[in-house]
Amino acid sequence: MDRTAGSRGRCHETATVRIARASLHQWEEPCLSGERGSGTVFFTGCPLGCVYCQNYNIADGTNGTELTSEQLTDVFLKLQDLGAHNVNLVTPTHFVPAIAPALERAKELGLTLPVIYNTGTYETVETLQMLEGLVDIWLPDFKYADPALAARYSNAPDYFEVASAALEEMVRQSRNAGRNSAWEKDLCAFDLDGMMTRGIIVRHLILPGHTEDSRKVLRYLYKTYGDDLYLSIMDQYTPLPHIATLHKGKYLELARKVTQEEYDEVVDYAVDLGITNAFVQEGEAASESFIPDFEHFDLETSLQP
Repeated sequence: MDRTAGSRGRCHETATVRIARASLHQWEEPCLSGERGSGTVFFTGCPLGCVYCQNYNIADGTNGTELTSEQLTDVFLKLQDLGAHNVNLVTPTHFVPAIAPALERAKELGLTLPVIYNTGTYETVETLQMLEGLVDIWLPDFKYADPALAARYSNAPDYFEVASAALEEMVRQSRNAGRNSAWEKDLCAFDLDGMMTRGIIVRHLILPGHTEDSRKVLRYLYKTYGDDLYLSIMDQYTPLPHIATLHKGKYLELARKVTQEEYDEVVDYAVDLGITNAFVQEGEAASESFIPDFEHFDLETSLQP
């Protein structure tokens, strides 16, 4: 399938970049959002097909504005002008061939913010290699260890193998970047205000009824990388209204939030493993307030200082 010729791939998109939102976002990890917000750019489409997707109305291609690579560069620079702590590329995988030159151009024109690659981690090593030297912070999901769950919920039975190889490449690039800094022994680096400037935060979203798979994911990550990278253990799964009726009730087990007992079980397991570099969530995280408004977004007015 040739997306450059106008065909739409698994991601629902052609090769033409579309974004659904660009704005300051306060709902990332504290070392990314800070006080001013992360400069998020939400790309339309997604290479995964998660049935519980929180951003389903952009992942399926419903909402989005077409941009050239040059216009995307301008978006990055405008986010910097707005005071963003970083430029945060959300679900960018399928547009990397256009994003890479846009970032190179932005850096030539004065972009100095750390660049975050915020991804579902279902991508090839070759795709990530196109970003060598352009990404400072990797923010990958690690969704599943069990191929049956990955097949059922994301139509990706090979997810674990693909995500493991992708994460390994992210670690390689981050280590290479660290060799040129005063903190070369550390995979992650922070400034004096506690904001991350380089490194990796691996996110894992706990799904209701699947704490055993969450334990497998954490065990793999810690046994493989120890505390060299940071983990973010998330309980913000939000059962959107359509999940109860999707495919005639096929996914009814996902029509509820994660319980406090389930979340505590996974966090306690992380502690027992010896994990120390981790973000955890407190309070009512499972809320649609985390989900930005994509349907009523206007790019021009949102990026005005």
